[in-house]
Amino acid sequence: MAANGDGDSAQTKRLSLKQQTLDDAYAAPANFLEIDVVNPETHGMANKRYTDYEVRMRTNLPIFTIKESSVRRRYSDFEWLRSELERDSKILVPALPGKALKRQLPFRSDDGIFEDDFIEERRSGLEAFINKVAGHPLAQNEKCLHMFLQEAEIDKNYVPGKVRAT
Repeated sequence: MAANGDGDSAQTKRLSLKQQTLDDAYAAPANFLEIDVVNPETHGMANKRYTDYEVRMRTNLPIFTIKESSVRRRYSDFEWLRSELERDSKILVPALPGKALKRQLPFRSDDGIFEDDFIEERRSGLEAFINKVAGHPLAQNEKCLHMFLQEAEIDKNYVPGKVRAT
């Protein structure tokens, strides 16, 4: 294609932009999905200790019938979700933050996996993981993701499948 030198050919003409109003700028976004992993709590004593996290979700996506939820999840619940998605969906599932096996060794001079710094690092990693997963349109159709985000208890005997928008 030869350049004609007049600068604005029909093929390169830019679209006219609509001026954004304040109402548009401050209105609720067209589609949003916000997931926060917050409020870590350590439970139990000695070798029966574990930490769980509050997983809060807010959305207006039609695929989610419940628009706001808050559930508590352990690291092992995130592992379960990852393995379910790997098995049943067609997406490449991101990695979870590491298991920190060295932090679980006995005779440590610190609290290992129960140290505040480690818990915060893991919380941040779990939040990044769940946002990447839930942000994927194909993952949003998976029953396991909906159960993970919205059900107080995870039914590990559920029948895998797709969720349909109502």
